[in-house]
Amino acid sequence: MTSETRFRDRTEAGKLLANQLTQYANRPDVLVLGIPHGGVIVAFEVAKALNAPLDICLVRKLGVPGHPELAIGAVAADGFEVLNEDLLDWLRISGHTIAAVADLELQELQHHDLIYRGDRSPLDICDRIVILVDDGLSTGAMMRAAIGMLKPQQPQRIIIAVPVAPLETGDRLRTEVDEVVCLMTPSQLGGIGLWYEHFNQTTDEQVCELLEAATRNRQSNDRSLLR
Repeated sequence: MTSETRFRDRTEAGKLLANQLTQYANRPDVLVLGIPHGGVIVAFEVAKALNAPLDICLVRKLGVPGHPELAIGAVAADGFEVLNEDLLDWLRISGHTIAAVADLELQELQHHDLIYRGDRSPLDICDRIVILVDDGLSTGAMMRAAIGMLKPQQPQRIIIAVPVAPLETGDRLRTEVDEVVCLMTPSQLGGIGLWYEHFNQTTDEQVCELLEAATRNRQSNDRSLLR
């Protein structure tokens, strides 16, 4: 893989992704949601370019006990679960174990909701065009959990926007949402981080800073429009 086939970092990826979403710029019904952690950096650039509000969409991977890097599914903040049934059957993981893992991850989601939002309520989804952003997709389980949480809130449209995802994952998600925007669709992903020159871990502090900066950007733009 050459450097020409990779993004420099999540910031560059977000700017390039925003270039494919210009039809949604300066629309009052558009909302950008980033999936923490790394997806918020990408989403921040998209929201800034589109002059749209930014919020988070809280989902967590469900890992195999003792092997957390091996995902058996994902869970959203409202408890909506997506499970890899084939892997669960192969590993013979019980429903009790799944419930215990999901309960721990829900506690983490509640904890991070307090960190990121404090006493601020989530932005309203109903009748909005929701652009759901992450820094890349592998199986798409976390994105599907996010979709499952958002749909009951009756958004006008759901658009998935990611810098990189396997072609198969993107095609599968197209059956669940209104639009999928993806800059690169490799036949073999090999890990999302391989498609970035710099793929540093994103901290809670960075996520909070970006959410605050996005609010300031919107307030500044609104004041400019009133002049």
